[in-house]
Amino acid sequence: MQILTEKSFEFLEAYLNNASPTGFESAGQKIWIEYLTPYVDEWDSDHYGTVYGIINPGQDYRVVIEGHADEISWFVNFITDDGFLHVIRNGGSDHMIAPSKRVDIHTPKGIVKGVFGWPAIHTRHGKDENITPTIENIFIDIGAKNKEEVLSKGVHVGAVITYEDTYMMLNDRFIVGRALDNRMGGFCIAEVARLIKEQGIVLPFSLYIVNSVQEEIGLRGAEMIAKTINPNVAIVTDVTHDTGTPHMNSKKLGDVKCGKGPSVTYAPAVHNKLLALILETAEENNINIQREAASRSTGTDTDAFAYANGGTPSALISLPLRYMHTTVEMADKSDVEDVIKLILFTLQKLESGQSFKYL
Repeated sequence: MQILTEKSFEFLEAYLNNASPTGFESAGQKIWIEYLTPYVDEWDSDHYGTVYGIINPGQDYRVVIEGHADEISWFVNFITDDGFLHVIRNGGSDHMIAPSKRVDIHTPKGIVKGVFGWPAIHTRHGKDENITPTIENIFIDIGAKNKEEVLSKGVHVGAVITYEDTYMMLNDRFIVGRALDNRMGGFCIAEVARLIKEQGIVLPFSLYIVNSVQEEIGLRGAEMIAKTINPNVAIVTDVTHDTGTPHMNSKKLGDVKCGKGPSVTYAPAVHNKLLALILETAEENNINIQREAASRSTGTDTDAFAYANGGTPSALISLPLRYMHTTVEMADKSDVEDVIKLILFTLQKLESGQSFKYL
């Protein structure tokens, strides 16, 4: 069965190249729902921008498959008299990778270009020889002569900043870009919806394909939409760390590698019976899976769904990812296809009214 098509990759490139910072996801959500619309019966959104399509609406039993739409970014926090911008995080942005990066500053007048500046190696001597980036010392230069010129361009405190890095394929194997965390989740669930439509699969329940906002600052979009939909089951897809690259401690972080299949997580929020169903599905369909454990929370939207509405049986299927929260995140195409297949085949094993109670 062919999973990804040329149209799939056209959608993925447009979706990854678009900026959708936390709290400002609407542009990306428009791209996502435009692609999804032919494959669902109806769609809707909530006040903060979470978007969802529904297949077979109106059924009493509701199943959610979910990813999150937002990407990490920065806010302008202070403008110096000399026209330099100091920043604070919007989500888990990494100050270590900022110096020398090109950025887009989103303003009412449009995009203003800038760079994260850094003193040249020739100038770093004495106490400054080993200076390293911190949230306090990184800064953006837009080429302005003073604060007044910065303001005249529409740049203001609170303006959101994203990196300009875009999609590429590496060695015809790896999808590379910024914000694969977690646009790949939104991509995968959209592809599941497409395959359900194209294969004429009839589901005995209402399926909600959900692209949530504001995950990067505390699972907020999922928390809201879980109450709105009140699902009976939730399958969440996000990314997880490939620990096979240099400087990663697999003993501490888990043994997960790109190219070896989706990862499933054992955690208090993950319902064991739903997880068992997913593992059974993987075995029946010869899908390689990897395993990891989370001692308390998963740190993903799984937690928001699991603990909503008196408890929703939830599970997490993760895509191995290299260099998370950088502009060169990398995912193996084969893992992407296997995430899609695992969700698709699991949905076909679910029954309307299926109970996941332990007792």
